[in-house]
Amino acid sequence: MTTNSLTFPRFIPRPKSDTGIWSWIGTVDHKRIGTLYGLTAFMWFIVGGIEALMIRVQLAQAESTLIGPETFNQLFTMHGTTMVFLVIMPLSAAFFNWLIPLQIGARDVAFPRLNALSYWVFLAGGLILNFSWITGNAPNGGWFGYAPNSGATFNPGLGMTYWIVGLNILGVASIAAGLNFIVTIINMRAPGMTMFKMPVFTWMTLVTSVLLVLAMPVLAVAGIQLQTDRVYGTHFFNSLGGGDPVMWQHIFWLFGHPEVYILILPAMGIVSEVLPTFARKPLFGYPFVIFAGIVIGFMGWFVWSHHMFTVGLGPAANSAFAISTMLIAVPTGVKIFNWIGTLWGGNLKLNTAMLFSISFIAMFTIGGLSGVMHASPPTDAQQQDTYFIVAHFHYVLVGGALLGIFSGIYFWWPKFTGWFLNEKLGLANWALMMIGFNLQFAPQHWLGLDGMPRRIYTYAENMGWENSNLAASIGGFVLGLGILVFMFNVLYSKMNKKIAPADPWDGRTLEWSTSSPPPPHDFDVIPQVQYRDDFWFKKYPETVAEYYGHGDDHAVPSGAQFDDEPVNAIPTVSGGAEDHGHGDDGHGGGHAIHLPDKSYYPFILGVGISILGIGFLTHFSVFLVGAPFFIWGLLGWSLEPVNDPA
Repeated sequence: MTTNSLTFPRFIPRPKSDTGIWSWIGTVDHKRIGTLYGLTAFMWFIVGGIEALMIRVQLAQAESTLIGPETFNQLFTMHGTTMVFLVIMPLSAAFFNWLIPLQIGARDVAFPRLNALSYWVFLAGGLILNFSWITGNAPNGGWFGYAPNSGATFNPGLGMTYWIVGLNILGVASIAAGLNFIVTIINMRAPGMTMFKMPVFTWMTLVTSVLLVLAMPVLAVAGIQLQTDRVYGTHFFNSLGGGDPVMWQHIFWLFGHPEVYILILPAMGIVSEVLPTFARKPLFGYPFVIFAGIVIGFMGWFVWSHHMFTVGLGPAANSAFAISTMLIAVPTGVKIFNWIGTLWGGNLKLNTAMLFSISFIAMFTIGGLSGVMHASPPTDAQQQDTYFIVAHFHYVLVGGALLGIFSGIYFWWPKFTGWFLNEKLGLANWALMMIGFNLQFAPQHWLGLDGMPRRIYTYAENMGWENSNLAASIGGFVLGLGILVFMFNVLYSKMNKKIAPADPWDGRTLEWSTSSPPPPHDFDVIPQVQYRDDFWFKKYPETVAEYYGHGDDHAVPSGAQFDDEPVNAIPTVSGGAEDHGHGDDGHGGGHAIHLPDKSYYPFILGVGISILGIGFLTHFSVFLVGAPFFIWGLLGWSLEPVNDPA
């Protein structure tokens, strides 16, 4: 193996074992980091779900005194923050980490240690946010943190400081991951894989990563300004000191609406992979689906003030943002019609993954329609800050993003683990989640239309809201039961393993061409790509003429050849030791395969960043404790040789 031209002393020994906790702390393998993201996000999912159920228990009946107003404020603040930043985003990141190198024919991401750092920083941010419960200072100003309510004058405790510090640390993780995946997708695709031969999920990851890199710094600026207002007495959002509290709303929603697409685009990518596989036909209108995702990512920056129609921006601003909000529905509709076109005339296999994807289309369409209603300022003025908004938001993010993620879990689980989840339990999981979800959030539409405000901890008996709230609370527990069935499914399926082959679903993309689970180096031989869905055409070369032989823009290239293998043979990888004909870069040379070395320095640097964050919550002296870890991790990382000698 190769080394740097200069040899530096090692600050700590490198872990060698592939088992035990130290191997996980030192790992830079994209698949293990994806697993860490997924397990940690699911842990926070349980926490956020418990917070939601406590909210529903409180609201199940009128005049309830089970939970006080301050605790209720903390619950809805932490529930929203947890589900957005600690659940949906990192669950998507788990799929990014696992799948992107496999889908583009690479052996790892571009910056493996930066990838590991993003996980450890994410973990630190989540722990700091939730440690606030233990100290009795949980954030209580909403997941949107509106000033001046979140300032020190009206919110003097440490709660919103926890919120700011936690989110800024999480922002570091998101930016690091976004940069990593942008470089990986642009620079590390297999030979022959042009941009328009990439899988749709890879495309949606690229768009999401661009949004992360551009949107998270906006939130960081707002957080730093609010932090200096709270800690150092500045007046960015204090009107008495010349500041403007409405500026917080502009900055936050300038981040917040691209954030909505950061949450939903990965699920759209997942659904765009599941539907063609189980419809046994190519994705209908692939270029339109790609361009629709790009347009959504672009236009997401021009709609933020539809969250502010009731602020008083004036008719000109309201009209401009109403038009942009209506227009962004067009690319979303394009995707929906292309998914329906994919199903139309297909040979459908209705397993758990497929049912979750079809449910995603239906529920996301409902959420989208209620969202388009808010493009009208007069309509929005009636629905603003009512439970109608809560229903809309959850139909998009639970009925949309979460159902899409569960579809991806059932779809790629055999690839991740090498064994199947139980299909009967999977169907029970899907049915309970669908029944519970609709029972919980559908009644909230008419609760909102009947005037029930959001974020109230109790309501009077004579309002006529009791039955709808009781139904919503029952639905919440049915939805929770569905999650418990999924957890039981994982345990049951692990104990009664049904071993999965490399290509259990007769897949179309490159991740199905390697073993289940993949070897550490992903591919023995870097794939040579000729077509979109190249793996499908290598299995079924007789279908090339059917899809590409009709004079379209993707006609068969002159002299195109396939491997000499039987039509139904599946080229798999068994984890060989050498790259036959492809070196480390996958472009030839016959070198032995080598992977990035394990390293503790991302973990050490993550510890240093978290301690520096804690310093804002405690005392300046804590910075002195965090600085050595930060410097140690930074210097050790910089001076560490790239590879061990052979």
